[in-house]
Amino acid sequence: MKAMDRRGFLAVAGAACMAGRVQAQGADAGVSRTEILLGQSAVLSGQLGDAALAAQAGARLVFDDANAGGGVAGRALRLVSLDDELNPDKALANYRSLVLEQRVLACVCGTGAAPTMAGTGVLRENGVPLIGASAVTDSVRDKTRGVAYYVRASSMRELEALVQHLVTLGMSRIAFIHLATPGGEEIKGQMQQVLSAQQLQLHAAAGVGPDGAGAQDAAKLLATSQPQAVVLFMSGAAAAAVMKATWQLGAAPTFYGMSIVSGETTARLLGAQSRGLAVAQVTPYPWDGADPDALQFRRLAQAAKVPVNYHSYEGYLAGRVTVEALQRAGRDLSRERLHAVLRSMRMRVAGMDIDFTGNRHTGSRFVELVQVKQDGRYVR
Repeated sequence: MKAMDRRGFLAVAGAACMAGRVQAQGADAGVSRTEILLGQSAVLSGQLGDAALAAQAGARLVFDDANAGGGVAGRALRLVSLDDELNPDKALANYRSLVLEQRVLACVCGTGAAPTMAGTGVLRENGVPLIGASAVTDSVRDKTRGVAYYVRASSMRELEALVQHLVTLGMSRIAFIHLATPGGEEIKGQMQQVLSAQQLQLHAAAGVGPDGAGAQDAAKLLATSQPQAVVLFMSGAAAAAVMKATWQLGAAPTFYGMSIVSGETTARLLGAQSRGLAVAQVTPYPWDGADPDALQFRRLAQAAKVPVNYHSYEGYLAGRVTVEALQRAGRDLSRERLHAVLRSMRMRVAGMDIDFTGNRHTGSRFVELVQVKQDGRYVR
């Protein structure tokens, strides 16, 4: 063989060998011969981090269970989690690190509207799906269409279910106490829309700070206006402050919390009085004794010493959706392929229908009301 031909042959052979190695390791970011890399940016510290940490633990139950069974198409799942402290600037830095440096295939279980919005640009530019983010307002959901796939029902759907329940009970004087934040104001506007569709007007409304500032003023408004029912959109501690102050002023409306309200927290702060609180949940009942998915979740949680609650179950269900999408995508896995699978996905898990077809960014419409017991447990 001539020297020039030999050099040409070696160059072609070397290129073919390199292409083979690249193909074997996975043609897209986050995929190797043995591993699928997933990312998470969420508030994982401080008081606000408890819910996100629980959701992360629930998702890991699914990933660890899949890995114990041989992974997905022979590849193990690995989750890289970064704390954004609910800070949009930190969230952007995290998503850049996850997408551009660590090159994850997809992101899961993000938290918060502002952090999610901050990361949307880098996710969109690089074709990275975000699955199962929570605490994201509907307006931000709309802006993340084509990037994010939400497993929990929208705030509008949650309010529709709550108001329909109240109207069925014959209630028309309905008040709304919400977080004094842009997100709270958005939910208030949605509440007015839902009431208008029922030919009703908002009876009274007030904003309360995340730390409970303004709870006394909100209670005075409720004591004066005498609503039949009060819908709460705030943390459990702030909700407990409003409820307690209202009762101290002699008013006794029925309180209903949106899913943001923690029944465990209100029960800890109010004791037996918390029995007057009903909460809308957008995740199925994790203590269901008959549903096989709930039974499997509790079995895995017990073995891993993960607390069983709505937050961990929400993460578990987001993990189930993620693994199902990866399995449907098959061996030839890429970000583009995963997006295509998610856009065509319909599945049923824990009695909840998930449907992302028809350009839906929110896959579920599931909402049910549960009551808080004085020990913090929920009953249907």
